[in-house]
Amino acid sequence: MQPPHSLDISEYIRAVPDFPSPGILFRDITPLLANADAFSATVAQMACLIPKETTALACIESRGFIFGAALAHQLDLAFVPVRKPGKLPAATYAVEYALEYGTDRLEIHQDAIEPGQKVVIIDDLLATGGTAAATVQLLRQFDRVEATTLIVLIELDGLKGREKLPSIDVRALIHYD
Repeated sequence: MQPPHSLDISEYIRAVPDFPSPGILFRDITPLLANADAFSATVAQMACLIPKETTALACIESRGFIFGAALAHQLDLAFVPVRKPGKLPAATYAVEYALEYGTDRLEIHQDAIEPGQKVVIIDDLLATGGTAAATVQLLRQFDRVEATTLIVLIELDGLKGREKLPSIDVRALIHYD
């Protein structure tokens, strides 16, 4: 196994043209997930991006759960799921946000984060920024919670999702146009 910081994880991301529709170049992370060394290196590299004062990870359904669970375990941090509607059994905060065609909604348990916690948002991809911006809005509903950073595996720079997150430090391991 190569040391985690020397492995080029971009070699494990497959480009799939015309998926899910013509003209889209899909970045498929399943080869990375299927390779234990590549996945381990990805988690190690993402861990280096998490600010030291972080106490919880707000992980966006569903692929954010993959990286967030591994990071929470490795760094001994709280794992807080950010879910689609109807998936959480207790009282939730919710945010509805605009999609290209229609709207969607995210929810988080109202007791998931304690006052004063410093939260980092985890996801696999930053594209247009709508889901990440909605997650920031969700976290603002908590008392005295700081959400300062979004960490993603991939950022699609050409879609300018970062612009929807002016109050958040965005950190990505891999950038594509």
